[in-house]
Amino acid sequence: MIRNLPFTTLRSFESAARLGSISRAATELNVTQSAISQQVKALEEWTKCSLLHRGRSGSKPTDDGAALALAIAQGLGTISELCSEMQSRKQRNVTIVISTLPGFAVNWLFPRLIRFDQAKPDLQVSIHTNTSGGDLVAGNCDLSIRYGLGSYHGMHVEKLLSETLIPVCAPGLLIAKAGGISAVGDLERHTLLIDDLSDYGGDLPTWSFWAERAGVHLPKPRNTRRFGQSNMVVQAAIEGYGVALGRSPLVEAALADGRLVAPLNVKVASPYSYWIVCTKTALQTDRIRQFRDWLRHEAAGIEAHP
Repeated sequence: MIRNLPFTTLRSFESAARLGSISRAATELNVTQSAISQQVKALEEWTKCSLLHRGRSGSKPTDDGAALALAIAQGLGTISELCSEMQSRKQRNVTIVISTLPGFAVNWLFPRLIRFDQAKPDLQVSIHTNTSGGDLVAGNCDLSIRYGLGSYHGMHVEKLLSETLIPVCAPGLLIAKAGGISAVGDLERHTLLIDDLSDYGGDLPTWSFWAERAGVHLPKPRNTRRFGQSNMVVQAAIEGYGVALGRSPLVEAALADGRLVAPLNVKVASPYSYWIVCTKTALQTDRIRQFRDWLRHEAAGIEAHP
C-alpha cells in the first residue's frame, strides 16, 4: 500500500540532510529557515524518529535520517529519470539539461561546448546556472557540475577537476607606475579582489588559506573589493581592478592568452574540486553518459596541462 507521504516535507528534510545545514536547505529551496525547521520537526513527529542532530556547526543526519535521506534522493532520481524517458520517447532531439555555477559555466564550460556540438550534432545542451544545486534534487536537470568537497548523499559523484590557487592580475599592474608586483609584500600597494564563496564545508579557498599553505605573510592590501560570483572576480582582474586569487579552471584560458599573468607564481592546492553529480540511474541514459564522457575528456586535457 502506498502511504500518504508528505512529499514537500520529505524534500525539505533531504536537502537539509544532504547539505548539512538548515540555512543552506532554505537557500536551495527558496524558503525560510523557519519553514525548513518546522518541516523537519513535523517529519520527525510523523515518523516518530529523531532524524537530525542539530548543532552550531550544522545539522547531521542520525542513522535513521541518513537512511531516509538516501531513500528520498534515490526515489526522486528514479521518478525523474522515468519521467524524462517517457517525455523523450517521441522526441527526435532531446535536450541535455546541465546545472552548474555561473563562474564555471562562463570561464570553463561555455568556451568548450562548441566542440561537443561539433562532435554530437544530434544532441542539444541547455545550461542552467545557479549557486545551490537545487535543480538536480528537484529533477529539473540531468546532470550537475558542483564545487566543493564532493559530499552529495545518495547521488552518483565523480571528480571532474582538481583546482590550484595562484594570484593573478592584468599585465598592466606589473609596471612600476601601477605599483608593480614582484613579491608577496607588494600586494599591500594593490586592491585584492575577494570571491564571496559559499561555505561547502572544510577550509575555504581564500586569500588567507593561500597565504597559510604557501608559508607567506599576506600584507594588508590598499583596498579590497568583494564579488558574489567567480566570473565577476575573473573579469575584474582582467580589467585591471586588482589582484585576484585565481582558481585554475577559471583562469587558465586568460593566463594562456595573456589577459592575465601570475606575477608571484606561488601555487597552492585548493581544498575544493569540481564534481560531476547526477542520480544513480542517470548514466543509464545514453545521451547523459555521452555528455559525462565528453566532460571527462575535456577535463583530462586540462589536467594534463596545468
